Amino acid sequence: QVLLVESGGGLVQAGGALRLSCAANGRTFVTYTMGWFRQAPGKEREFVSSINYSGSIVDYADSVKGRFTISRDNAKNTIYLQMNSLKPEDTAIYYCVGRRVGATEYAYWGQGTQVTVSS
Repeated sequence: QVLLVESGGGLVQAGGALRLSCAANGRTFVTYTMGWFRQAPGKEREFVSSINYSGSIVDYADSVKGRFTISRDNAKNTIYLQMNSLKPEDTAIYYCVGRRVGATEYAYWGQGTQVTVSS
């Protein structure tokens, strides 16, 4: 069982920045593709970003490209999401996710952390 714990959410003004962290337990973390999803009030959950086990392949939703940066530190079993130039529409609960190599769906989800961007 993989446990994911997010931190770093909060309230920020538009144009500001936040860095989310997600700490994972387990020795197999280094083999997992990790990522972030988000869900805004009244909206469906959506993909934000992902990073492969080595950090060599990253992906972003069009809505965050150029503003968000995903990274990972396998020695610390942690991934990060640096969010710059935040907009009110980035307001959502952000979830850390993980999936095994070869899996098509994210089987592991954190409890979520709230990000609120005021205008």
